[in-house]
Amino acid sequence: MTYSSPLPKPELLSPAGNWDCARAAVANGADAIFFGMPRFNARLRADNFIEEDLPELMKFLHDHGVKGYVAFNTLIFTKELPDAEKQLHLLEDSGVDAVIVQDLGLARMVKALTPKLRLHASTQMTITSPEGLEFAKQLNIDQAVLARELSMRELERFKEAAVPLEVFVHGALCVAYSGQCLTSESLGRRSANRGECAQACRMPYEMIVDGEPRDLEDKRYLLSPQDLAAVDEIPRLIELGIRSFKIEGRLKTPEYVAGVTQVYRKAIDRALANQPAPASDADRYALEMTFSRGLYPGWMHGVNHQELVGAYYGKKRGPYVGQVTRIIDDDTLELDELHIAMKPGDGVVFENLSDTNYEQGGSVYEMRGSGLSFRHGLLRMQDVKIGMRVFKTSDPALNRALRQSFEGDIPIRKQRKLDLHVTGQVGEPLRVQSGATVVTSTMALQAAMKRPLTPGAFIEQFNRLGGTEFELGEVQFDVVGEVMLPISELNRMRRDLIAAWSEGASPAAPVVQITETLESLMPSRGIADDSQPLQLHALCRTQAHIDAALVLGVPRLYLDFEDIRLYADLVKQIKERSDTAQVWLATPRIQKSGEAGFFKLIQRAEPHGVLIRNLGAMSFFKDAGIPMTGDFSLNVANPLTAEILKKSGLERLTISYDLNIEQVVDLLAAAPPSWFELTLHQHMPMFHMEHCVFAAFLSKGTDFTNCGRPCDKHRVHLKDRVGMQHPLKADVGCRNTLFNAVAQTGAQFFEELRAHGLRCFRVELLEENADEAMIVLRTYQELMSGQRGGDEIWRDLKAQSQLGVTRGTWAELA
Repeated sequence: MTYSSPLPKPELLSPAGNWDCARAAVANGADAIFFGMPRFNARLRADNFIEEDLPELMKFLHDHGVKGYVAFNTLIFTKELPDAEKQLHLLEDSGVDAVIVQDLGLARMVKALTPKLRLHASTQMTITSPEGLEFAKQLNIDQAVLARELSMRELERFKEAAVPLEVFVHGALCVAYSGQCLTSESLGRRSANRGECAQACRMPYEMIVDGEPRDLEDKRYLLSPQDLAAVDEIPRLIELGIRSFKIEGRLKTPEYVAGVTQVYRKAIDRALANQPAPASDADRYALEMTFSRGLYPGWMHGVNHQELVGAYYGKKRGPYVGQVTRIIDDDTLELDELHIAMKPGDGVVFENLSDTNYEQGGSVYEMRGSGLSFRHGLLRMQDVKIGMRVFKTSDPALNRALRQSFEGDIPIRKQRKLDLHVTGQVGEPLRVQSGATVVTSTMALQAAMKRPLTPGAFIEQFNRLGGTEFELGEVQFDVVGEVMLPISELNRMRRDLIAAWSEGASPAAPVVQITETLESLMPSRGIADDSQPLQLHALCRTQAHIDAALVLGVPRLYLDFEDIRLYADLVKQIKERSDTAQVWLATPRIQKSGEAGFFKLIQRAEPHGVLIRNLGAMSFFKDAGIPMTGDFSLNVANPLTAEILKKSGLERLTISYDLNIEQVVDLLAAAPPSWFELTLHQHMPMFHMEHCVFAAFLSKGTDFTNCGRPCDKHRVHLKDRVGMQHPLKADVGCRNTLFNAVAQTGAQFFEELRAHGLRCFRVELLEENADEAMIVLRTYQELMSGQRGGDEIWRDLKAQSQLGVTRGTWAELA
């Protein structure tokens, strides 16, 4: 019988955007850091590390008992695969411990070409359910970073996962699901899937309800969540078996890294010592002071749409100081009271809710009770209003203390983990192996009469490593039957193992014979069959869309309705109205544990096929006997990813919206064009969020149980700073998608795509009425039949302001 040891000590994983941040993390208790290289990482604006840094960086980390993980967490385009391979070999040769990967094809490369690298599935892989994790495990991942939107109740359903789990516990929260945000791509050709997030979620928006502006008073930052702070949830997360606690912040300062790492190190150590306690006031102050947009436990306790997004500001605030009650003179003002200690030199900001881009602030020159005095001329006191709130933005004394923690020499940590594999049975010696080192008992195991050797008893003896540089890691206990061995013999074996390690023995990585190359991993393109007919499919979101598609004889209709309970009747209706039209049903874009019922409703509706939008849906439908097409949300950007998904049962794949025309052509040249479908016309789905704007600002409800479902009653758009009104839609899971107000078309590239073998195209409808839907669909049918040219269509559609088409992300990058 096989036993497992109790859960190992969890890992504290800190961000490092540069050398100072790496030093700050190590000095303040991180077990591992994650950092990026100049290419292929989701934080290109960080300083990042270069090739020449790697040997010194990894030596520094390993000397201090700290691991180094590289964020390799972007989509990889076809022509970039050779460069990605080179970077993987560089990382492996430099001793990097693991790579954090979004792209499925890159994950395959890691395991096939660089087996010494551990493979961590990035949160950009959008793993939101145990079913999704089951699919990711097929990639042989060594650790999975789960989506930030999961509550502790939902995390509990991952307890049986046979792969270590990692969660974010602190830092900036993205309002959109990681790996599913197309806002920067859609609005500014700066893809978040490529490390160039423009943080449009931190911008102000106006809410347009049923065509009229809604007065939300001072709430303008409708998509800007408070920062995640799960420090008090650490004990419960340890109980749930979470193996790695991740701090966000590769763009943050070394002082932030030092302060936050320090606080979470103490929280983890208290929990492991069975002395869990809430973070102290001093710890909370450090968290707020180093960086904060307001601290909140995120989704750890479930959805609360009234609290997650404060909506008053989108940038750093810090602790609340007080409220202005009196202007004393040109340089001095008085507050109602000091809600937090202040001293000369501390920085403050005066909140200006009417326009947070124009706020005054500066260093306090002198304290006068609850009054703040500033250097003469620093403030325009006429712009400081009674009632303004004041926040503390800097504490030079705290920053000096944090910086001192990592300046100078950092003591070497004398800790090395011993991972053990224990085997034996009656009549044979007990065998304990750690890497290449093996120790055996001098006597054979005997059948136990009273006190058998249990995993707990073994761990108790081998955990007595005080005074050494070692600590016990994972223990795999594969002892057959109930056996006994004297404690004195166990102690001898422990001493011999320590001695062997101290003399220089270390775990030897298994020798893996690499037989594959990047070229051998690539699929065979074969010969494109140009005789295959062109197909135009339509994605419909209303009955009017369905009617238009059926009138025009569209051969395949994808249905994407908020109320999926309508699907059974809609499928029946379409089958009765047309002998030729196929009806395919779209899954929700996100699926969490407990939501497989959505899939069952789709299955029971008996569609011709399913449009798969998440990894969990792939796991559910793979044996359902229903044809599947993968949607854009599966992020197919290269032929390796495409082949993985094809082999998982998808008959066709929608090409990722991150690809421009040149990159689409590269993909079609590297894999069979018959694998792919391309969305030729659409309103780009930008933010896809657990945050429900309807509930947050049109109700007092915390979630779908008490919000009154304003999404059923109102038509909502969010108006941005340049006046564009972007449509907001809710789905069956009460998740919101904000669509680009302006449709995009790839019509002018149609002939080029056709020449490269692509035969399957899609038009996605959104808010079009019946007449508009007919115009759009007929226009693209004429394009497919050769009656109209792509440039002509683009010009014509652009001229119809109700459609507002631009070339969008299809335009080749300059």
